[in-house]
Amino acid sequence: MARNILILGASYGSLLGTKLLMAGHNVTLVCRKKTAELINRDGTEVRIKLRDEAVHRAIFSRDLPGRLDATTPGEVDLSRYDLVGLAMQEPQYTNHTIRVLMIKIAEAKLPCLSIMNMPPLPYLKRIPALADMDLEEAYTNAQVWERFKPGLVTLCSPDPQAFRPPEEAANVLHVGLPTNFKAAAFEDEQHNKLLRELEADIDAVTLDGHDVPVKLKVFSSLFVPLAKWSMLLTGNYRCITPHEPQSIRDAVHGDLKLSQSIYQHVDGIARRLGADPADQVPFGKYAKAAESLLKPSSAARAVAAGAPFIERVDLLVKLISHQLGVPSAEIDRTVEIVDQKLNEKIVAGGSGAQ
Repeated sequence: MARNILILGASYGSLLGTKLLMAGHNVTLVCRKKTAELINRDGTEVRIKLRDEAVHRAIFSRDLPGRLDATTPGEVDLSRYDLVGLAMQEPQYTNHTIRVLMIKIAEAKLPCLSIMNMPPLPYLKRIPALADMDLEEAYTNAQVWERFKPGLVTLCSPDPQAFRPPEEAANVLHVGLPTNFKAAAFEDEQHNKLLRELEADIDAVTLDGHDVPVKLKVFSSLFVPLAKWSMLLTGNYRCITPHEPQSIRDAVHGDLKLSQSIYQHVDGIARRLGADPADQVPFGKYAKAAESLLKPSSAARAVAAGAPFIERVDLLVKLISHQLGVPSAEIDRTVEIVDQKLNEKIVAGGSGAQ
């Protein structure tokens, strides 16, 4: 049965969207008017490398069994949808038209699957050790999340690495590392039934007889998506330096021993919150994957381009570690560098900071 999925964010969201379209489901991408017009005219193109193939395949939405459309936030008819995917960067939810849509989504009580690096606040409230912590400071505007019932929000670790090539149109996405989306379950069994149905449908997809990477994997543990925190704090945020951004590979492999100590500290924080070691990704596996990540992280690229706001998982982990009584000087230093670079942009009148 074809499901109707609404995805906020047409860039990274087009990766999950393409996987759903390949499985025969219908997808609406929410984006700016110009991007929506482009997608409605030309569709999307996602470039992905299949196992044992040397070059990327271009997968066009117009060739897929599911139906794709795109719309602006103010034009969304929520009565059409079974599930909402949250695929924008966390600061983007402060935009007025997005905030209005978020209020409507919360009121409609639609299940929301986040594929943001920054976990939505209602999701964190599902973890008993975090439910009463003061974490709002890490969010651009924590009020965006106030109306959401925690049980209706789940988190999907956005492990696949993808980017929009700067020389291409806004409907093109290039997948650099085709790993899996790892989703925690919802509270409600009906919503989990839907998630597992999507998981099975995506898993069954082939292209010219080949398996297609980037699966949706559903886990009962709330902590599986938090395995990404160790990666973000060891690699992504350390791409931001006092000077020019560095690649994820250089951030991780520049001092492998230091990287391992940061990674294990963040893993230890997750375990204090209730994670099982089986929920986590071993450092060696991450370090190997980082060898092929030759670009700075999206957070580092955004800061270098003048963004005054980015997702602050670094600050979130710092706040949690301090409130648990296990601070890390290295994490505090990373947060300080990120703060400093963002403040530089604001003082200099960086884009959007007027």
